[in-house]
Amino acid sequence: MSPRLTTLRPGPIARTARRAGSLRAGALATAFVALLTPALSACGGDVSASAGGSTLKWASPYFPGHWDPVVSGSGAQFRELALVYASLTRTDETGKAVPDLAESWKYNDRGDLITFHLRPGLKFSDGEPVDAAAVKSAIERAKKQKNSALFGDLTSIESVDANGLDAVLHLSQVDYQIPQLLGERVLQIASPKAANDPAKLDQNPVGAGPFIVKQLIPGTKAVLRKNPGYWDAKNIHIDDVELTSAPDASTVVSGLQTGVYNFADLDPSQADAAKKAGLDVFSQPGFNASNLSINVNKAPFDDERVVDALRYAVNRQEFVDKLTFGYGEVTDQPFPRKYVAYDPESENSHPYDPAKAKRLLADAGHRAGNIKLNLVIPAEDPQAEIVQSQLAAVGISVTIKIDKNWATPFFAKDLAFSLYSTTGRDSAVQTLTAHFGPDGPLNLSTPYQPDGFEAAVGKVRRTPLDSPQYAKTLREATRAGLKSNALIFTYSSPNLFAKSKQVSGLPKNPAHIDWTGVTVSGAN
Repeated sequence: MSPRLTTLRPGPIARTARRAGSLRAGALATAFVALLTPALSACGGDVSASAGGSTLKWASPYFPGHWDPVVSGSGAQFRELALVYASLTRTDETGKAVPDLAESWKYNDRGDLITFHLRPGLKFSDGEPVDAAAVKSAIERAKKQKNSALFGDLTSIESVDANGLDAVLHLSQVDYQIPQLLGERVLQIASPKAANDPAKLDQNPVGAGPFIVKQLIPGTKAVLRKNPGYWDAKNIHIDDVELTSAPDASTVVSGLQTGVYNFADLDPSQADAAKKAGLDVFSQPGFNASNLSINVNKAPFDDERVVDALRYAVNRQEFVDKLTFGYGEVTDQPFPRKYVAYDPESENSHPYDPAKAKRLLADAGHRAGNIKLNLVIPAEDPQAEIVQSQLAAVGISVTIKIDKNWATPFFAKDLAFSLYSTTGRDSAVQTLTAHFGPDGPLNLSTPYQPDGFEAAVGKVRRTPLDSPQYAKTLREATRAGLKSNALIFTYSSPNLFAKSKQVSGLPKNPAHIDWTGVTVSGAN
């Protein structure tokens, strides 16, 4: 995984949620930029990158609605926020946690305490030191700030001691997942001084990442310049970044052709056009998965037979065919195939069988048309129409309700039926607990969790990542989580991008966009 709308994870809901506003506002936003640029220039500002340097011009539908990483959470926009913020760790091309702001870490013998040692001499872009006190502040803020989207991800951390450059994390349980957990998806670290005013930080980001925001037009455009104080600045070869909220997906390809952009998130519907235009079209590995979210605390989902009926009514291949243009794949788990946490034993446990769905509904005492559901989503979404059609085929009537404030009732667990799409997490256990745990932000049925899940996850946490038993133990936890009645997974959509030939290839870090070593050359 993010809207609160911005806590949403990528997938059709995230895209259509952005489109609901940005598609209608695209022309207005462009006009707004055009009108505002002279005024900013007159005030000494400039929404364009500096002349003479290499400039990345990135168009994204995930332009941050919030620049406070605690509020944005670990959703799709974490990639954009990672331009500004660094974290304790980051992920390499194998998915392993490697040093970022922390140059090393070490567990105690019991595995319930971990010390991160920070790189010396680092500063945030406001001049404040990057030290253990900043780490302590970031974790405590993520756990306690009222509008934090991260508190449910940090339940293993009981307290933090700050000793100079050593951040000592006291854990509530043995948990060897912490280095995977505290990467740029969950703990992007802001300057504590700037974070004293979270509302101001939300639109004036201050981090220790590879770039510094020099100009920000909320919801529309951000201009960033290379941070010379970034710990790995020597391997950042891009001087400036122009991050723009993507207009209608159909205009992205023409924008890339004309040089308005040289890099863009790409909707699968535009992939063929981008290839025909001679652009580089590529996908980054990821953990994306979409699901039907169900509240088992509300009728009719308090009857397991009704939930099973929905499982058998879902034709996953239809989602892939109609929404991903051949780039996605069906999934009944929050992990892609071949990923270490994917459980082959659980695959296709509820195959598409509408006749069986009808029998289950009849057994539960429901006649055709007897069950009427409201499917509440944040914006128009073809995924919802597919759900509506598939459930109608088994006698369940679905009314699609659009609520622009959808995030409030979703995260308050007040909805009975909704949709969600997630980017997953670098920590597989975090992905599992987010979906299936009693405090999971993606579990619409909290505090419900499936029997045996807590014990299975605890066993994974106690297993070092280099243990020969780790993969087997992790898959057992996935199997336990998939017994949940709260989610029905449907399909996985790719992290698809297009770029001009002037932008070099990107590292293949799972779910991340890493600008280390990337160059932009020539005219765009």
